[in-house]
Amino acid sequence: MKYYTEDHEWVEIMGETAIIGISQYAVEQYGDVDFIELPEEGVDFIIGDPLCNMETDRYSVELCAPISGVVAKVNEALEDEPELLTESPEEKGWICKLTDFDASELDDMMNEDDYFKYLDSLE
Repeated sequence: MKYYTEDHEWVEIMGETAIIGISQYAVEQYGDVDFIELPEEGVDFIIGDPLCNMETDRYSVELCAPISGVVAKVNEALEDEPELLTESPEEKGWICKLTDFDASELDDMMNEDDYFKYLDSLE
């Protein structure tokens, strides 16, 4: 199950791992991703901390950690192919995986149905 923030970041829980990424809507707003500076593995983030920076053809974007946790793995494919974020933001374009995350923080996020209702309210 995926959880979403109002800032269009998503978290998918897979066992003891939280996978972090940005939504299709975010990509449509930001434009084509040209570069992403990934977080370092082993770094501990608190919810709201700057997680990584992304350059698109329209904006420079700072993404913040949607939940607290420790970066266990980054999507190294994005270093050579940042366009994966544009082409497949909710699958191949994941940003990082966290362990030791605070699952209680998911209570403040939206499920997929609520997120799509939220998007409708933005129009």
